Amino acid sequence: MAELTQTEIDERIAILKRYKNLLEQQRTKFREYLKVLEHQQDSINKASPDELFAHTALEEQIMQNIVSLQKVIVPMNELYNQANKKAGNIGADKDISEIQADLNHLQEKVLAQNTKNRQLLRTNLGILRQQLNNLKNPYAYSHSVYAQKQAVASLVEIQA
Repeated sequence: MAELTQTEIDERIAILKRYKNLLEQQRTKFREYLKVLEHQQDSINKASPDELFAHTALEEQIMQNIVSLQKVIVPMNELYNQANKKAGNIGADKDISEIQADLNHLQEKVLAQNTKNRQLLRTNLGILRQQLNNLKNPYAYSHSVYAQKQAVASLVEIQA
């Protein structure tokens, strides 16, 4: 193991703290996202379009936050791995690995809930389409009472 200077140790600690903080923020966002998806499922079951729209808008905001966090986490992960290689530590910090495992578990839950919600939406859309197809318009094939039939001339009189 190589001897580390105080500056390298401080840098490594700062990277570790920042990386851990970012992972915790992402974990929190995924938990929020999972809650929104669960509430969205209730809105789908209630067939409440206003609530569904609100949950969808909130879902989009949370996803944007997750994506922006991910853009920061990827380079931070590389810095963290480089700092570990310099220090001779191949293994990851225990807290970091626990957070990453929790994040992976949350991602699986989010994907499962998202798939479930999509299936519910497809089912509800199919039911709505069927209901629309079954609706019969009583005026569809009738002519308007106010429409006048115009007589077509059959004879033309010409005087010279």
